[in-house]
Amino acid sequence: MIYTVTFNPSLDYIVRLDHFTAGEINRVNYEQILGGGKGINVSIVLKNLGHDSTALGFVAGFTGEEIKRQLGEFGVKSDFVQLDQGFSRINVKVKADSETEINGQGPNISENKQAELFAKLDKLEAGDTLVLAGSIPKALPDDIYQRIMARLDGKGIRIVVDAEKTLLLKVLQYHPFLIKPNNHELGDMFGVKLTSHEEILTYARRLQEKGAQNVLISMAGEGAILLTAAGESYRCPAPKGTLVNSVGAGDSMVAGFITGFMESNGDFEQAFHMGVATGSASAFSENLATRPEVEELLKGIV
Repeated sequence: MIYTVTFNPSLDYIVRLDHFTAGEINRVNYEQILGGGKGINVSIVLKNLGHDSTALGFVAGFTGEEIKRQLGEFGVKSDFVQLDQGFSRINVKVKADSETEINGQGPNISENKQAELFAKLDKLEAGDTLVLAGSIPKALPDDIYQRIMARLDGKGIRIVVDAEKTLLLKVLQYHPFLIKPNNHELGDMFGVKLTSHEEILTYARRLQEKGAQNVLISMAGEGAILLTAAGESYRCPAPKGTLVNSVGAGDSMVAGFITGFMESNGDFEQAFHMGVATGSASAFSENLATRPEVEELLKGIV
């Protein structure tokens, strides 16, 4: 079974307008409200690709109810910890001459509610896959990724981590099955600017030395690079297409990789290609990738 954790889910209010002027009334020409969060995106794309997962995390209030409702419409099972006070955050994403985001802070999460999430995670078994993705709200301790991985260490669970610099570096000691920094994040981890694919591989190996098993590096329009635990490396240029929406593309790559890995009985090259195609399919669409979109892009990769 696949599980995803989103610590701070949101309702994303996405608007488009020709121009945005601060301090004045601006009228939109497109609007949409979507349940968001990196783990949630992974669960939705997995379902679009034909695979079930359970979305875990914390939700609260009327916005939390809407997040659960939307996931149900996608056919995604959820088992969130329900908070008694506050509401799941609302993020406003303005797409005009440039992109502007205003992100909410999210509800308070007590230690008792954290314990409820740990109890759900304790039920995972050998062979399960767990995706830990996204930022941690201020209401949670900054070592919660480490706490979870320490609890599950040695149980035979494949753990995928897609998180920012500090969170990622701290969990490498627990040997995550897959990590997915982008090329800029990888450089930031070591205080360098990466200018070549060979440099990217060099620093990906440094992450393996710190404990990571497989390292998937996304490079936006330049495609991606995979370094496996066996020392094999693969590079794939991005499929050609028009960028419509970059939000969720990285999460889609993770979902695609997991799908490809499962469907090929552990073939890393096939998993990699599936990941690249899925990430690109989301980037070329208003919504998250669907199976037909992914398979069409795969024709130009494989």
